[in-house]
Amino acid sequence: MVKMVEEIPDEDHEQVVQRVCAIDVSKASGMVCVRRPGSDGRRVSRTWTVPATTPAVTDLAAHLLAEQVEQVTVESTSDYWRIWFYLLEAVGLRVQLVNARDVKNVPGRAKTDKLDAVWLAKLTEKGLLRPSFVPPAPVRVLRDYTRMRVDLTRDRTRYYQRLEKLLEDALIKVSSVASTLTTLSARDMIEALIDGERDPLILAGLARGRMRSRNSDLIEALTGRFDAHHGELAGMLLAQIRALDTQIDQLTERIEALVAGLPAPPAAGPDDPPSPGASSGTDAAARLSAIPGISPEIAHLIIAEIGLDMTRFPTPAHLVSWAKLCPRTIQSGPRTRGAKTGKGNGYLKGALGNAAGSVSRGTSTFFYARYQRIVKRRGKNIALVAVARSMLTVIWHLLADPTATYTELGWDWHERTINTQRKTTSLVRQLQALGHTVTLTPAS
Repeated sequence: MVKMVEEIPDEDHEQVVQRVCAIDVSKASGMVCVRRPGSDGRRVSRTWTVPATTPAVTDLAAHLLAEQVEQVTVESTSDYWRIWFYLLEAVGLRVQLVNARDVKNVPGRAKTDKLDAVWLAKLTEKGLLRPSFVPPAPVRVLRDYTRMRVDLTRDRTRYYQRLEKLLEDALIKVSSVASTLTTLSARDMIEALIDGERDPLILAGLARGRMRSRNSDLIEALTGRFDAHHGELAGMLLAQIRALDTQIDQLTERIEALVAGLPAPPAAGPDDPPSPGASSGTDAAARLSAIPGISPEIAHLIIAEIGLDMTRFPTPAHLVSWAKLCPRTIQSGPRTRGAKTGKGNGYLKGALGNAAGSVSRGTSTFFYARYQRIVKRRGKNIALVAVARSMLTVIWHLLADPTATYTELGWDWHERTINTQRKTTSLVRQLQALGHTVTLTPAS
């Protein structure tokens, strides 16, 4: 019997390292463990506690350089890892961030900070840890701005929801006529109510554009019991909304400037010359915005989350797996089953989910057709994840090749490229199941 032998080479991070350091992170301090060869040939571990302050971590970095440490591993505990990663990286040390889920100790062993640090160092020296993706400093700065814009946009939505709830308490049903309170017509009416206007005819006359045709509905919706305390509270909410609008606009201007200043990704290899067609951040964002459902704001957020250098992700499947947009495969013997997709990057998944949701609402695109094909048999949530996964695959190709541009395949791409013989056989079988005799005559 001939057996198939598969050879699996080690990844770059799976090499054995002689001198390593591992840090078990907490809020106020970190337990540091340095492992190196001893004088008798055995490996020696030294552990001590270092305060999580800039002077202490800077001194630690100098000590590790003097010890000729080749690799430093930091456990990603909340945001407490940042001071360790940033300061050690700044002095030239090779630092990797690892997920706490991947470094759990063997069950049954005692758990202390010292033992956790030693275990982390042992895993590091044997190359058993898979580092997490940490973008370079310019992308991290951009990420801070884009995430802040997302958070402020969510806060603004909450204030609009509170304002709508307040209007409902005042028996003002303008949100039943206007599509949203963010329209200029609705804002003018609310501001007039705050200023003391109570006549529904005058308030309805503030409508703009297509809302003027619904004057009678507006008069009924604006007839309520809006009194002074409603006006005072609504004024506070509108002030918060205006302040958030100003801050979001400031962030948008800053984000556009940062995207324009992003450096082009490095060459694929150390001996390769830089690509003459390497794209800037503005060019990459423009090409991503050509994808249906992806606005310039979403394009900026995607660049901030994954960067421009796709050498970090060798294939689109690596990027999709990192984003947790594909189910994990669990195999045991002959049985193979899928598991949940996982948590992943919440900002990236949220942006791609919004883009997938927008193309699923009746646009004649390839992604719309893909959504319709899957939603019938798998449901809405799985269909949206599948569309988001397809979008991320396209994004990888656009960022990996600076000369690539998005080409719309069309909603009928599957019909045009499907195996015609298989489709014909399927349709004939369905007609025969309904009791028909089918005779096919080829078209001239």
